[in-house]
Amino acid sequence: MTEERKASLKIFLGYAAGVGKTYKMLEEAQALKAQGQDVVIGYLETHDRPDTAAKAERLEVVPRKQIHECGQTYEEMDADRILERHPKMAVVDELRHTNAPGSKRKKRWEDVMALLDAGVGVMTTLDIQHLESLNDEIQNITGMTVEETVPDWLIQRADEVVMVDLTPRALLNRLQRGVIYKGPELPEELQNLFHEPTLVALRELALREAAHEVEQRLESEGEATSPQEQRILVYLTEDPKTAMVTRRARRVSDFLGVQCYAVAVQGPGSANGSAPGDREAIERHVNFARNLHIETRVLEGKDPASAVIDFARKNQVTQIFVARPRSGVWPALLSRDPVHKMIDLAKDMQVVIVSDRDPVKK
Repeated sequence: MTEERKASLKIFLGYAAGVGKTYKMLEEAQALKAQGQDVVIGYLETHDRPDTAAKAERLEVVPRKQIHECGQTYEEMDADRILERHPKMAVVDELRHTNAPGSKRKKRWEDVMALLDAGVGVMTTLDIQHLESLNDEIQNITGMTVEETVPDWLIQRADEVVMVDLTPRALLNRLQRGVIYKGPELPEELQNLFHEPTLVALRELALREAAHEVEQRLESEGEATSPQEQRILVYLTEDPKTAMVTRRARRVSDFLGVQCYAVAVQGPGSANGSAPGDREAIERHVNFARNLHIETRVLEGKDPASAVIDFARKNQVTQIFVARPRSGVWPALLSRDPVHKMIDLAKDMQVVIVSDRDPVKK
């Protein structure tokens, strides 16, 4: 009987392109190869950086898969070929990448999960701005909306998270010398990013995340429990701000290490008198919460506030996260928004009203 191989995931975390994540990952891959381990490159993006390309020499490269779609040809990582090759470790750059149309899986992190599930270890790279729960905070820091994100539970799934650090001034110096990108102009999507105050804030965020992961791993080795058990609930509605509230609740629950629920309410019967667009929006938010590995519930009841509070009490919830009501009128008697009624009903728990903030203007 063969011993089941445990596939490991190692993430090299940075705060911006050019800090050296890929270089460090390749350095480790070369060290593993020198120890006699079976290592392949599943996907690598050198960005024409000679030092990075040199670090990849003598490592076996699994050929990329060509995808022909709508008259265009794309090259993507060939996860099936890696699975067939079945190495001990695969180097997979740019975890946040969205695969080309026509690919078997939508996201590269989904390909990585397929490799891990099959027993193939993975080393990969990620910048802090691509962590899903930080999406709103990143927008406030940079003024940019990051479209490509990965769920936070991937970081928690990792056996090791390595912070690859470089001072913002040194990074800007590398940028000016043409080490990071060739040519005189920075890619348009990164122009708001490479300012020293922005880089300082992103670096601090990445350092905090790395420290938090270390702390969580140390705590998981002990048996200590928090003096007061806490549970968090996020109320899902059709409001577009619900995604932001869900990310915030997931983030807080991760830092506290507590259970998080996401709850939507529909009236008796399926339609609840709501417009089809509202029902579709709620369904999107339910699926979004599930993708973040939040335990979701769709309750039935004529009174959403009472249904949510009743569920919260039965499940010993201590904090409820909600979006700020759309109505500008706050007194409970003048507003029919369920949030106001929740505040009145939830005397034994904290209601956290999450406000969106305008992004930083550059």
